[in-house]
Amino acid sequence: MSITRRVLFAAAALALPAHIAAAETVVKWLHIEANPVQVKIWEEVAHDFEAKNPGVKIEMSFLENEAYKAKAPTLLQSKERPHIIYSWAGGVLRSQVEAGVLEDITAGVGDFKAHLSPAAVNAFTVNGRLYGLPYTVSQVGFMYNKELFAKAGVDGSKIAAWDDLMDAVRKLKAANVTPIVVGGADKWPLHFYWTNLAVRIGGQGGFQAALKGENGGFEGPVFQRSGEMFKQLVDLQPFQTGFLGFKNPQAVGYFGDGKAAMILAISSFYHTQRALAADKVGLSDDKVGWFNFPTVPGGKGDPADTLGGMNGWLVTKGAPKEAVAFIKFFTSEEVQKRLAAGNYIIPTYQGAESGLGSAFMRNIAHNIAVSKYHQNFYDQDLGPNVGRVVNDVTAEIAGGTMTPKAAAKAIQDAYVQGN
Repeated sequence: MSITRRVLFAAAALALPAHIAAAETVVKWLHIEANPVQVKIWEEVAHDFEAKNPGVKIEMSFLENEAYKAKAPTLLQSKERPHIIYSWAGGVLRSQVEAGVLEDITAGVGDFKAHLSPAAVNAFTVNGRLYGLPYTVSQVGFMYNKELFAKAGVDGSKIAAWDDLMDAVRKLKAANVTPIVVGGADKWPLHFYWTNLAVRIGGQGGFQAALKGENGGFEGPVFQRSGEMFKQLVDLQPFQTGFLGFKNPQAVGYFGDGKAAMILAISSFYHTQRALAADKVGLSDDKVGWFNFPTVPGGKGDPADTLGGMNGWLVTKGAPKEAVAFIKFFTSEEVQKRLAAGNYIIPTYQGAESGLGSAFMRNIAHNIAVSKYHQNFYDQDLGPNVGRVVNDVTAEIAGGTMTPKAAAKAIQDAYVQGN
């Protein structure tokens, strides 16, 4: 090549746009967040990371919650799998580790994990190795509409025991108010009743005993009683007409539209009820209340025990090292405080919760902080196969097509078969 041609070639290379001249590392990030306001912030976080890491492109994509659960096993086996995926931890995570589709990020994270909640980090640790980072924790409890409660003469702040809830349902029905909305078609919102009752009846000891096959396992008295008490509620017909045909987003929007007095909610519904309401405004802070899942007579669980999620990001096998760098950035103090300030999350970065601006979210953070037993969602903790049965049978109890005893037996049978 002549000197002239070499000069022209070099000049042409310099003239190329930066994104072409510099080879890009693309990090594919798959999420399930339905709230567009929060997604916009996530996009800004991705752009901030790209600005600090020239040559790296974060490529975001979305799957709806149920579609994600259904497609994840196939996606993870594909050569085109995303590099970062959403996770609720628990048994589903363990099964993914066993399948060999996740990257061990222990070395890549290093000492950074010391800044995060130890319990949350532990949820993403399998056999002493770290496969992801948690960015938020949540609690399941009853979100209620203060105006509809007042219409029926119900004081939400006084609901502490199971009989209080049952009485509230009766009063709401008498006032021609739909007591509870639920996304029965997705099934997992119904499993929140059965599992919360198990937490209240048996406590941590009851769950740990069932895992060991003691006291009848998941067919034992704790879990049969959970089903029986759930059926007591179901027999009052507390749910909206056609509840088994409602998907969860539809149910959350229904609550945001002020059409039902209560929803057994993940604390993140604080925002999604607004995003999914017909007017995209939903219920304002002054109209929304919260009470913890009620205690039950003779229950062994501590009233402060909580059930909820430990949500985070996993890195898939063969992902570029920049994927680990990005999830560290996403769970950094800077980003966690930003999300906390918008009341989108209960952060896992220790101290970032001080940025929470909403009394509602500060209350959730307090509940989790004082809880000595925070139970992960059963349908995640017990793994995909057993979790699916838990969801199926609780929907069957709600629909009146399965007895609590038969439901408990089905779960135990599935657990024995899978273990």
